[in-house]
Amino acid sequence: MPNATETVACDVRDLALAVDGKRRIEWAFHSMPVLQTIRKQFIKTQPLGDVRVSACLHVTAETANLMIVLRDGGANIVLCASNPLSTQDDVAASLVRDYNIPVYAMKGENNDVYYSHILSALDHKPQITMDDGADLVTILHTKRQELLADVIGGTEETTTGVIRLQAMAKEKALLYPIIAINDAPTKHLFDNRYGTGQSTIDGIIRATNMLLAGMTMVVAGYGWCGRGVAMRARGLGANVIVTEVDPAKAIEAIMDGFRVMSMAEAAVIGDLFVTLTGNKGVIARDHFEKLKNGAILCNSGHFNVEIDLEVLGSMASSRRVVREYVEEFALRDGRKVYVLGEGRMINLAAAEGHPASVMDMSFANQALSAEYIVKNHASLERRVYRLPEDLDRQAAKMKLESMGVKIDRLTPEQEHYLASWNEGT
Repeated sequence: MPNATETVACDVRDLALAVDGKRRIEWAFHSMPVLQTIRKQFIKTQPLGDVRVSACLHVTAETANLMIVLRDGGANIVLCASNPLSTQDDVAASLVRDYNIPVYAMKGENNDVYYSHILSALDHKPQITMDDGADLVTILHTKRQELLADVIGGTEETTTGVIRLQAMAKEKALLYPIIAINDAPTKHLFDNRYGTGQSTIDGIIRATNMLLAGMTMVVAGYGWCGRGVAMRARGLGANVIVTEVDPAKAIEAIMDGFRVMSMAEAAVIGDLFVTLTGNKGVIARDHFEKLKNGAILCNSGHFNVEIDLEVLGSMASSRRVVREYVEEFALRDGRKVYVLGEGRMINLAAAEGHPASVMDMSFANQALSAEYIVKNHASLERRVYRLPEDLDRQAAKMKLESMGVKIDRLTPEQEHYLASWNEGT
């Protein structure tokens, strides 16, 4: 199945798709002004000169532009997929053929191929890792430990990945520093809330072509991603219910105007369910037994463990694909339940993920973090770091400038006032 060009090793679907992929990459770049600015800086300064980077990210047009910026900053980069259903095959082909960047990714790849692609990316002997879900880091620590000596640092894009890495760090198992891109304020605002909010709804509508207005939609999890989905669904006329395990987030959802209840209660009345928790078994057997006939289940968390599909399959007398990205489970009592996108991230399985203008912010932070790691790795400890505040502010400032927005600056007197403990009267 592997394909190759004369100079670039790869495993992609079809290099002939590159023409469409290049157009998609170029279109996305128009909406990524911050990354454009960083690219110009990187071409001049070459901050990543000959640094080997292995990236395990969603292979989309937006990711392609990050790869190009890193390459133009001097990095020697390899890309593999962080999710079996998120790859845009034409983009993968274009990165190989038009930009000479090795890519190991195909949409719909099975688990064996998925993990073989991660191993291929690790064969690059990375000095920096870029991860989306921490699969690359986990395999590096468990199956390719001999490569760890060369690694100076890494970045992590997602909530799920940060949780895994923090667990590793707590057990002293994390063997190099990681910058949590996910925890940056601009990432929360742009990527998690606005990006996931819009792209999840986009994926659901593309998969089902159903009207959300009037539907009872259950949003599991009221973190930044859940907030975004609940907000956008309400804007389209859905009756939104939120389920939570965190009392503070549950109260916040109530104060934002949403009904809050347990999943056991919501299962009885929900028409459409979206999980965004980063945890497993959020919708499980007890809930399946209560679902309405025709209930639709989907996930926008990173891994396909939030809906217990193994149990649902065991409860079904038959299952079939009724349209692309929609699988019907016929239960033994006559009810039918529908699962979208195999329980994987619906915004990438059935749609194109976040808009480029959203990923402009997250990927600006990725690029700036790679530069930061090269400059500061000698002083970093083996733990998970928040993105340095000055980098996050730098990305936000560049975004505002690209939008033609000017904001006020503190006067020296105001700065002194805020820094002083004996003023205020």
